[in-house]
Amino acid sequence: MRIGCPKEIKNHEYRVGLTPESVRELTGHGHEVWVEAGAGLGIDATDDEYRAAGAEIVAGPEPIFAECEMVVKVKEPQAGERAMLREGQILYTYLHLAPDPEQTADLVKSGVTAIAYETVTGPGNSLPLLKPMSQVAGRMSIQAGATALEKAHGGRGVLLGGVPGVLPGKVLVIGGGVVGFNAAQMAVGLGADVTILDRDPEVLERLGTHFESRAKTRFSNRANIQQMICEADLVIGAVLVPGAAAPKLVTRDMLPCMKQGAVLVDVAIDQGGCFETSRATTHQDPTYVVDGIVHYCVANMPGAVARTSTYALNNVTLPHALKIAELGWQAALKANPHLAAGLNVHAGKVVYQAVADELGYAHVPLAEVLD
Repeated sequence: MRIGCPKEIKNHEYRVGLTPESVRELTGHGHEVWVEAGAGLGIDATDDEYRAAGAEIVAGPEPIFAECEMVVKVKEPQAGERAMLREGQILYTYLHLAPDPEQTADLVKSGVTAIAYETVTGPGNSLPLLKPMSQVAGRMSIQAGATALEKAHGGRGVLLGGVPGVLPGKVLVIGGGVVGFNAAQMAVGLGADVTILDRDPEVLERLGTHFESRAKTRFSNRANIQQMICEADLVIGAVLVPGAAAPKLVTRDMLPCMKQGAVLVDVAIDQGGCFETSRATTHQDPTYVVDGIVHYCVANMPGAVARTSTYALNNVTLPHALKIAELGWQAALKANPHLAAGLNVHAGKVVYQAVADELGYAHVPLAEVLD
């Protein structure tokens, strides 16, 4: 199979869909790989390294979209890229379609077969292709929040860890999944006063066992969220409904009780955000203020640590890419129901239930597409 890897063009996105090592694996299995010139510079991977791994370097994304059977990316295709997608082509990347009707409409119109990293499953309903980026984003959320709390950046001027004789900052983490767990780990490591909210008793028990007295846990409901955000210096939104839009757990009418200069970091922004006042921002202009509360809503947080993120992502995406290349998308999905869960759009049809429900498309069952 001919596989293409274009340069990412989203604002301040430095990751790349394939590392030179991944290219070597693909070419070693007899596949042809085209990489856009300069695609790997954000992770310090030169065109010469890609050539040495067996890739053909092409100028611009046009040849990749025009001639490659599978396009491997990191972020959702931007409008210009979507215009180049074609019927029968495989798109393998993060999509986050539920809060993005324009992208969904373009993918449906293109006839592409779109497999989303974030809905590929694993044992126990895990999301193994989302997990490494959730780990990165969770850890980064505390770094970003701590910076936003600095007075020079519009925050309250609070040091999360405090100092002897001065209380530490209070961190509230809403959601105890992968993002929330990693955010709590970082906040606890800094010496902050940390509370984690979740609705699953088993998750709360697991978190309580892990953190012991270093972090508190509470059941997540509207009353507890309202009380805790009033006390917090930093709130991390870390909720996820796989493939669907994130629920709005913090509404605008909750904000007046918050401390002026407190910070909200919405890690769920890729799925529309879990704060009612959230809107996607970029690394170039990461924050804005609503009612005196600083909002950090960067939609590609892991892109700031591109090398770590890219290698972590390739560790989990490459095995599936190899199977798709070896067997073709249909046979690969038939052979692996976990990979099949990643199929969101095919030949003008919306296959993923949550996306169809959220955006008003007729849902076409996976079994019908794979027959």
